[in-house]
Amino acid sequence: MRSRATVPATILAGLGFLSLSGCAPKAEQLPVLGEIPEFTLTAQDGAEFHGGSLRGSVWVADFIFTTCAGPCPRMSWQMSRLQEAFSDKPDVKFVSFTVDPERDTPEVLAAYWKRYQAEPGRWYFLTGPEQALHKLNREAFKLGNVDGSLNHSTRFVLLDRQSRVRGYYGSSDADSMKQLLADLKNLVRERS
Repeated sequence: MRSRATVPATILAGLGFLSLSGCAPKAEQLPVLGEIPEFTLTAQDGAEFHGGSLRGSVWVADFIFTTCAGPCPRMSWQMSRLQEAFSDKPDVKFVSFTVDPERDTPEVLAAYWKRYQAEPGRWYFLTGPEQALHKLNREAFKLGNVDGSLNHSTRFVLLDRQSRVRGYYGSSDADSMKQLLADLKNLVRERS
C-alpha cells in the first residue's frame, strides 16, 4: 500500500516529470494573489454551477476548449493525472472553464468530461455566457480574454479553501508542474 504522501511515478511522468524524490520544492507560505468572486455558470451535466460550492475545497482551474488541437488536450490530460494523484482527497476539486462557449455546450463538455475520465463531483467543465466567462478570465483569474478568438492562457491556477488565487503554473514547464504538485499538497495540509 502506498503512502498518502507518495505520488506514483506514472502520474508524475504524466504531469511532465519523472520524480519528485530529492527535488521537491521547499514548502513555503504561498502568497494570496487575488480572490475569485461568486459566479454562476453551467456544468457539463446542464446543471447550474455556483462558484461558492468550491469554498472549503482546494481547487485547480484552467481555461480550455474542446476543439483545440494545441495545448488543451495536454492540459486536460495533466488535470486528469492530478485528479488521480489526489483521488484520496475528496476536498480537492478541479474546474475547467471553456473559452469557446458558442460550441462548448453542456452536451459537448459532457463528452469531453467522459473522455478524460473526470470524477463526478470533483472535476467540473463549465460554460456560460461569453461575457461572464470573459469577466472571470480577465478580471478574476487575470489570464486573458474570452472574446471568440480562442487565444487563452495555458497556465493552471491553484486556489485555496477561500477561493483565493495562490499560484499560477505553466502547463508546458516540468518545473512549474512539479511546483504545482508540491503547492497543492501543502494547501491540502493547510487548514484555515
